[in-house]
Amino acid sequence: MDYIALEQSTTKKVTLRLIPFLFLCFTISILDRVNIGFAALSMNEDLGFSNAVYGFGAGIFFLGYFLLEVPGSAMMTKIGARKWISRIMVTWAIIAILMAFVQNPIQFYVARFLLGVAEASFYPCMIYYLSGFYQTKHHAKAIAGFMLAIPGANAIGAPLSTFLLEIDWLGMAGWQWLFILQAIPAVILGVICYFYLDDKLEDLKWLTKEEKEWLINVTTKERLEKQQVKHYTFFQALKDRDVLVLSLGYFCWMMGYYGINMFLPTISQGLSETTSLSTQGMGWILGLMYVCAMVTMIFVGNHSDKKNERRWHVAICLATSAIAMIISSYVSNTSIVLSFIFLTISLCGAFGAYSPFWAIPPSFLTGAAAGGAIALINSIGNLGGFFGPYIVGYIKDMTGSFTISMIFLGISMIISSSIIVFFVKQTGKAVIQKDVFKKTS
Repeated sequence: MDYIALEQSTTKKVTLRLIPFLFLCFTISILDRVNIGFAALSMNEDLGFSNAVYGFGAGIFFLGYFLLEVPGSAMMTKIGARKWISRIMVTWAIIAILMAFVQNPIQFYVARFLLGVAEASFYPCMIYYLSGFYQTKHHAKAIAGFMLAIPGANAIGAPLSTFLLEIDWLGMAGWQWLFILQAIPAVILGVICYFYLDDKLEDLKWLTKEEKEWLINVTTKERLEKQQVKHYTFFQALKDRDVLVLSLGYFCWMMGYYGINMFLPTISQGLSETTSLSTQGMGWILGLMYVCAMVTMIFVGNHSDKKNERRWHVAICLATSAIAMIISSYVSNTSIVLSFIFLTISLCGAFGAYSPFWAIPPSFLTGAAAGGAIALINSIGNLGGFFGPYIVGYIKDMTGSFTISMIFLGISMIISSSIIVFFVKQTGKAVIQKDVFKKTS
């Protein structure tokens, strides 16, 4: 078998083996993280929660996530991604089920905080795990493949969650069953994960000997090439200039992204009231919006790989998202259709930036250093997920409108776009060639 045929067959087998399963795991993760937005449609009224209380509870998830992200990733590099991902899924499922039984703000805050603690390092583990099975040139497509779970979970979760809100079994409200039923698959997948995934390329039994040797050789060669530029340990990577800049950019991005995402069902409900649209109908519209975001992620990921360019792909997507978000808030009083169209464009931009962004860290770091860098970027970035929803809820309670909140979120994403363009060094091949030589003793 020639080199090109061997590369194609191996990459195809790796993709078919890993991407669908990790996609499914990540889909359940996103559902258990953001279903709070749909639960809020009836939970807030049942429990007497204000927008500020809900926003703080939705956001405090990311505070727990922030505190345990880097330590969790350090543990992952020691015990292996397979065991750690399995542990994470089972733990967060148990806490997600307990969310169904909160009765007051304190219980709500504690449950959401612990959910963030339980899920911490799940996402960087997935990125780190995937990067070990692909050549650098395929990273963006591979990452986009399983990250489609983010809009995919929302596309599925929107109509599913609005359906579950309407059930009433055993004296429990729909929002309670929403938490319980969407958490059970995480337990099942967590157990399967332990037996399905492999920690080392040498352990693979689903590739031929020739394919396995090729994959080991090509990934080892790339790893050694990267180490000629930056040979970092886990903790040294946390102080790298590029890693810190990416962390700041991701923070501003996530503040805007989660500010809109956590309140999108509530915003949409307010818009749909003028058209007498049912809750279930709103769920289907939101689902369609996220399907558009999925298509955008695929296109941007493929185009980024084709051009071997990351920085401008991220920045243009974020700037587009911010502008569309602000426009949506201004046209909401004149045209509900236009408002939803611009909200859809905003979602497409926010999601489109994901795959090229997360292809940047593995382009100049490898091994444990890559795991640490990804964890820090995700940790600091998701801290923005704490501030975004809380600020949106607070401003809504103060002004009675989401307009000022949307402007704030849009500005946050424009700042992120500017940071990526002006402060992140050229990515891809140019990053590997830059004159930075640091070695550990």
